[in-house]
Amino acid sequence: QVQLVESGGGLVQAGGSLKLSCAASGRTFSRYNMGWFRQAPGKEREFVAAVMSSTYYADSAKGRFTISRDNAKNTVYLQMNSLKREDTAVYYCAAGVVITTKENEYNNWGQGTQVTVSS
Repeated sequence: QVQLVESGGGLVQAGGSLKLSCAASGRTFSRYNMGWFRQAPGKEREFVAAVMSSTYYADSAKGRFTISRDNAKNTVYLQMNSLKREDTAVYYCAAGVVITTKENEYNNWGQGTQVTVSS
């Protein structure tokens, strides 16, 4: 098991940028696939990006978001550029043993951080 704590959310104008961080506990962080998901009001949680040795992105994130990890710091990041109103959501960090876009394959979740994009 690994405990995850997200930070970096906030209010930003459309076109702006935010960088989310997710700090993980434990000494086996490098063995986990790390993912970011988001849930907008009234919608189901959806995949955003994942990183192990490779990176994967949802179509909505390609070209605007960058996922990265620093195994020495037990931290995964999500750099979000050119933000749009439809990016408004609670963003969750997740850890799993296989790299996947499927929510149910992740068994460790953070508490989420709110991102609000205003027009």
